[in-house]
This record gives sequence, structure tokens and C-alpha cells, in this order.
Amino acid sequence: MHNFTSQHSFICKRACVLLSVALLLSFSNQSHAQDPWKNLEKRPSTLNLEKGLLTFNTPKFRLKLAKASQTVAALEPISEKDFDYTPSGRLKQRSSNGMYHLGDINLRLKAEGETVWTRYSTAANRADVLSIQNKDPKIFAAADLSPTLPKNIPLNVKRFWENENGNIALKFVLTNTAKRNVEIGALGMPMIFNNILQGEELEQAHAKNVFYDPYIGNDAGYLQVTRLSGNGPVLLVTPLGKSPFEAYNPLLDDPTPKGIDFEGFHEWMVFSKAYAENEWKAAEQWNNPTSVILKPGQSREYGVQFTLSPSIKAIEQTLAANKRPVAVGIPGYVLPQNTEAKLFLNYVKKVKSMQVEPAGALIVTPTTAANAAYQAYLISSKQWGRARLTVTYADGLSQTINYKVIKPEAELVKDYGHFLTTKQWFDKKDDPFGRAPSAITYDYDKKQQVAQDSRVWIAGLSDEGGAGSWLGAMMKQLVQPDKTEIDKLQEFVNKTLFGNIQHANGPQKYGVKKSVFYYQPDSLPKGTYSDSLNWKTWAAWSHKDANDVGRSYNYPHVTAAHWVMYRLARNHTNLVTQQNWQWYLNNSYETAMSMVKQAPYYAQFGQMEGTVFYLLLMDLKAENWNDKAALLEKEMRARADHWHTLKYPFGSEMPWDSTGQEEVYLWSQYFGFDDKAQVTINAILGYMPTVPHWGYNGSARRYWDFLYGGKLSRIERQLHHYGSGLNAIPVLSDYRKHPDDLYLLRVGYGGQMGSVSNITQDGFGPAAFHSYPSTLKIDGLSGDYGPNFFGYAVNSATYIANDKNLGWLAFGGNLKREGGMIVTEITTASAQRVFIAPLKLWLTLDAGTFKTVSFNPATGKVLLTLNAADAYTPKAYLRIQQDAKGKRYKLNNATERGAYVIPLKETVTTVSLL
Repeated sequence: MHNFTSQHSFICKRACVLLSVALLLSFSNQSHAQDPWKNLEKRPSTLNLEKGLLTFNTPKFRLKLAKASQTVAALEPISEKDFDYTPSGRLKQRSSNGMYHLGDINLRLKAEGETVWTRYSTAANRADVLSIQNKDPKIFAAADLSPTLPKNIPLNVKRFWENENGNIALKFVLTNTAKRNVEIGALGMPMIFNNILQGEELEQAHAKNVFYDPYIGNDAGYLQVTRLSGNGPVLLVTPLGKSPFEAYNPLLDDPTPKGIDFEGFHEWMVFSKAYAENEWKAAEQWNNPTSVILKPGQSREYGVQFTLSPSIKAIEQTLAANKRPVAVGIPGYVLPQNTEAKLFLNYVKKVKSMQVEPAGALIVTPTTAANAAYQAYLISSKQWGRARLTVTYADGLSQTINYKVIKPEAELVKDYGHFLTTKQWFDKKDDPFGRAPSAITYDYDKKQQVAQDSRVWIAGLSDEGGAGSWLGAMMKQLVQPDKTEIDKLQEFVNKTLFGNIQHANGPQKYGVKKSVFYYQPDSLPKGTYSDSLNWKTWAAWSHKDANDVGRSYNYPHVTAAHWVMYRLARNHTNLVTQQNWQWYLNNSYETAMSMVKQAPYYAQFGQMEGTVFYLLLMDLKAENWNDKAALLEKEMRARADHWHTLKYPFGSEMPWDSTGQEEVYLWSQYFGFDDKAQVTINAILGYMPTVPHWGYNGSARRYWDFLYGGKLSRIERQLHHYGSGLNAIPVLSDYRKHPDDLYLLRVGYGGQMGSVSNITQDGFGPAAFHSYPSTLKIDGLSGDYGPNFFGYAVNSATYIANDKNLGWLAFGGNLKREGGMIVTEITTASAQRVFIAPLKLWLTLDAGTFKTVSFNPATGKVLLTLNAADAYTPKAYLRIQQDAKGKRYKLNNATERGAYVIPLKETVTTVSLL
């Protein structure tokens, strides 16, 4: 057993320290020294904290305000003594001008006749606010904010903290004090919560820190603030009165140092027209930017309300109980053009009208739900790209739901594979780094391959940012084999990968290099390296550094490549011709074993794509390679035993990460550590939301990888980076164990579809989507997209469920009733996995594809229709996994390696499970 180092410290050891510090210094936009908080503490304090705090209690909250500013010093749930949603522990450090606090307001104003917006902020130049005396028992504190705003502001701003039936309300009253009309072009309320992880240990962070995600849905919008542990209570921020959540703006001018341990703060924007005309003018916004005009003497009120939900899964029930609109999209908000979706709305008022932008992009048709409280609609998608559905209710409330329409999954995956093996296919025979042939990183903006980058791994076919393209090309064949593409990829695996990426210096031939490309100008001809790139950074690894085989995260990519070739050679005929299946399976095994030998330090952590080790083990057992299976299982057990000793076993080379959970969950589940599996799922739900917005629904939090694998390099909440596809694996696996928990299915399927949501019409797979409202587009590099597609490739499936409120539902298929049968047409790209939730029945194909799956709820009869044979797939191999307590299903067919063999016909083949 390995002597694993404790993961409890957030301070990584050895190379991790160097990597993290170098990353902050080289890539961050901050110009601070190595300890930026020390510089922060040198700034003059202006909050006047020495004047004390004001404390107020409700049945749900404990609110503490700084007496001088009446901004939040702490916001705590009454149910807990030592937990605060805000960064109160940093209050003294964050007490200077320019640092935002909950209760601040940002404005951009333009008086009639003016052409330029003027910015005003209560955080810019602190002064003690003027307390307003009042006798209203529901008002905790009130203040005139004039002292902390410029004297030339044409508005008077008052702020009120109020008790709203046990909830807390933050209200601003704005009054036009000028003699002219004043237009409010931007109104932002900073949402300052404790997502600062700097210096925290893993257990501390999961206990005290939060992440928060927006539903940018106008009047129906909200912000959910969840603990890293995933445990409740959850803080919900909802509109007070007419205060729509129009946009979500990063507070880039707050000097709190951003980095891999802090992604920054954002503000809730009620109006955003002034930004849309300036900083955001190049981007298409989630909602139409608006403003409001105040006449002389006129007043308007804006604000938000703070509510508690007992748990993450109870968020929607809490919203409904507080008479907020709830939208549930099935299967989500990423819609393939050949799939019919459903939308369920739960609100006290009826729908008055619906508007689709662009017109005709979605077709919305009323239907029924199992529960009459829901207003239900069928949604069909016609036009590729982003689409916004605006729902207006009878009371005038306006709710926006952002969809992304994609090609049918089979077409999308076909285009992706073609792009990788043509546009991204690198075949320069005299390449001095030995990268040909391969699928290499691609710059979609320039429409060219990236043969050089000062972050050498980007062009070096390793690490996530460089291996992503060839990994994606390999995993595409698992989903949708293509003989022409496989012929190219055989050359890559057998020559480039096995000879250059995998074959390192030293006795262990299965070590995996950090990069094939490197910067060593003294050993290569002059002119080899571009003069336009900055080679004076830590990321320009030398030949020696690039040859290092100690980074475990590179090994799953290579393991997966060999494993895919094994599956293709074993389950199909004549698709793979250069080596036999035994050779590929053995290489996959040896690579997995080499990870713990060559990279023991990092191997203690859960790996991105660590699922491949589990899949490999299952195949070793199926092949009766028992000795090797036992050795691999022993190594994996040692890692799982270590994780079981930790309260939160989610360590990484980063201070906090959201991808090791994938493998931690699978091995914890496999070895019977159910308590640790549940801890893992809870943590995932803490950073992977389901909200009515395609960009955030199922998007597992990632915010630093644009530095590693992106073109636009900055700290930023990434939408559907590879966390989406990888975290969907454990979430959907857990759903199959708990098929009555629709929340799990919605979250997991959101991540599954999010993993392919950003693929372009011509098949380019980008690193992720930029969430900043100044950008709102895909990144220009393919970068580390490959792990995201890995998640889709091994996890994509169709789910058939029956919900007591919503009725019969299909995720990844089109469902209809025919007599007593529930018939589902399979629409996923692989069409090889189906889960029938009422039966807890998991059907998978090693070869062959499902056309339809039919199920009779009354009798339990299951009928499978398989698509016709092709030149490379004469047989289907069906595996049946089912709940031990339910009805047992089987076929009379012969079995191979634990799978039923089904000879395929020239037309469809139909089999009935017995």
C-alpha cells in the first residue's frame, strides 16, 4: 500500500507549490507580489469598523451591519453558530475604499441632454452614512447614502434593511433630486459572499466557504449560495418588488486578489443598458439590456430578498413557497434539433404570453402535466444557436429562459470527429518534436493549427490543454466509429503516442511525458521557435522538464486511447487492423499501473477521466485476465482506502478542484465506502446547479483553466468546461441507484449535454464558454475540451422516468405512448445505453445500437429494437444490469464476456427481454 500524504492542507507540496505560485504570478491580471493580501492590508481602512456593529435577529437569520456604513459584516443562519455566508473573517482586510460589501450599490446615470454615462458607487469613497430614525418595527436599519456618494449625483439614495416575514430584505429608494429627467443605465447590487478559499484547508473550506450561481432570468431570476459541502441551508437571493435579474456583472475593480483560490465577486444588475453600449457592446446579452428614466422628484424602489432553503434539492420548493416562478426544463436547456423537450412552469399566475428570440428558433405548444399546478409545454427546436424564451405572466412578471439549440447528437459528433481528423490533423513529417501524425490544438479564430505556444503543453500533445484534441478524437470513435478516422488514429496511437508521448527516457516505457513540445533553442536549429511568443515564463518548459513523467493527470488520457482501440478491435470486425485487441488492452493496463509507479504523489488524488481505470478493470475481468485485474484493483483499493480516511477527499494539484470527485465517487462506490460516495455527491451538487439557463445548468464550477488551456486567458467562471462532462458521470451513476430522485437526473443530464453544447456548427470543440457579459462566446482554442467529451463518450445515455408531478419523461429520446407501451426513440449519438428508471434496469451495448426501447409499466415487458448490421458490426453485445430486488431480465442468447450476443439483421432486429 502506498504511503499517501495527507490532503488536508490546501497548500500543495513539491511541484504543486511551484505550479500554483507560478500560475498566479504569470497568468493572473493582478500585479501583486506573492502574498497579495499583505499588500491589501497596507491600504487605509475606511469602513470605520472601530465604531462597532449592529446586530439583528429574525427566526431565520442573524444579520450584523457595520455601524458606520450599514453594510453587511455578517449574514448567518440562526440554525448554526459558526457559519457565515459572507467573508466576515476578511472584514478588516477588506475595509478600504473600492472593496465591495453586501449593501453597496453601483449606478451609471445620465441626465437629460447628456451623452456620457457617469458612474457612481457607494464603495468608491467611504464615509459614514446618515442613519435614518424610524419607528417601523420591520425596519432594522435605514440610512441616507449621500455621504459616501459624490456631491454631484442627481439622485438621493436611501437604503433599508427590513424583516420580511422572517426573511431579510435589502431595499434602495432612489429619488431624482435634479430638475431634469435622469436615466438609470446601470444599477448593480454587489453580491459579496465567502468564496475566498485562500489559505483555507480542505475541511475548513467545505465547512465555511460557499459558491454561488445565478439564474439570470429577469423578474424570475435568483442567486443560489451553496456551501462547498453541499449541505444546507442554502441562501437564496430573489428580487424584491420590480428588481429583475437582468445581468450578472463581474466586479473587476474590486482589489481583492483573484486567482486559483478566488474567482472574484459579481453584482446583480437590475439595469444594464449603459454597459451594453460600452464594455459589452460586442456581446449578445442573456437578456435585453434596459434602463429607466426618473422624472424630477420621482422615486423608485429596488432591492433583493434573502431566503433560506433547507437543502439544495429543496430550492425549487422554497421558491414556490415564496411565490416565486419555478421553471423545469426536460431534458434541460440544451436542445438537439431532433428531440422534443418539455417545459413545466409553476407559478401562482397563469401565463399570458410567450415570445421566442430569434423568432421561430423554438416552437412552443401547450400540453398537460401530471400535476395540474404546472403549466406544461412541448418545445421543439429549429434554428441552431442561442434562443431566449420570454414568459409573461398575468401579473406582468417577466421570466426569461435561455436555451441552446444544437444539431442532432449523431450529426454533432460526426462533425466533431471530422473536424479533428481533418482541420486539426497534424501530419508534418519533419516535425522536430515528433508530433506527427496527431490531432493537435486548434485556433478557431485564426482557423489554423497551434504548432507553438509559450505554454508548451498547448502544442505539446500532453496535459489536458495539449492532449485534449487527440483524446477527443479517440473518444469520438467509442461513440461513433468511423473507419477512415480510425485508420488515422491507429497511426497516431502506434507511432506518435506510443513512441513519443508515452515512451519516456528511463527504464519505464509506459511513463507519460508532460509535453512533447518544449523550449530548448540551444538544441534546435535557429528559427525553430517563433519570435512573436514570450518564452520567458515558467510555462516554457525545457526539454528536461517536458520529459518529466511525474504528473499523474496525463496517464488517464493515454490509458483511454489504448482502451478505446481495444474496444474497437474486440467488439467490431476489421475496424482496427494494425494491432490485435490484446496488445491494446495490455498497453492500457500497463499505463494505468505506471501512473501509481511513475507519479505516486499526484496519484493520491482523484484523476480527471479516472473513470477509465474502472472501465478498464471491468474489461480485464470480462476477459479473465485475472492476475492483472487483481493487481490493478489492489492499486485502486489503496487509493480508495486513503480517501476513506479523509473527511473531504477532494485534493488536487490545485487549492480546490471539481474534477477529482468523479473518480473518488466511482471507487468509493465500488469498494463499498457508501458514506464517502455520498459526501462526494453532496459536494458535487454544491458546485453543479440546475437552473433554467443552458450555460449554468449542469455546469460544474471551473474558473482557472482558461489560464491553462484557453486563448482568452483570465480567471472567470467557465460555462461547460470539462467539469460538466466529468461530474455528470458520478451524478448520473448515483441517479441509477436512486431513480426516484429526479433532481439528480436533471443535474447530471445538464452536465452531459453541457459537455457538447459549445461544439460549433462545423464541428470545432472549444475549451469552454466565456461567462463575462463583455464576451459571452466560446473560447478560441480547442485546448482542454477533450476531457469534456470523454465524459460524454463514456456516460451519454437515454433515461426513461415517470415523475409524480411531471409524468412520463425521456432524457435523450422522444417518448410516446402506444397502447399500454411507453415507446422511446433513442436520440443520443452512441444509442448504446438506456436506463428504465421504474425498473431500475440499465441496458448497455458494447456493439450495435438501439433504435427504440419499449416498456409496459403494467406488465414489466421490455422490447428492444436494434438498428441494422453494418460492415464492421455484424453482432450486438448486450449487457443487463438490474436492481437485485426487482424483476430479473435475461435473453436466451449465448453470452461472451458477460454480454448477450445478438446477431444483427440487414434491417432492424427486435428482441424481447424475458
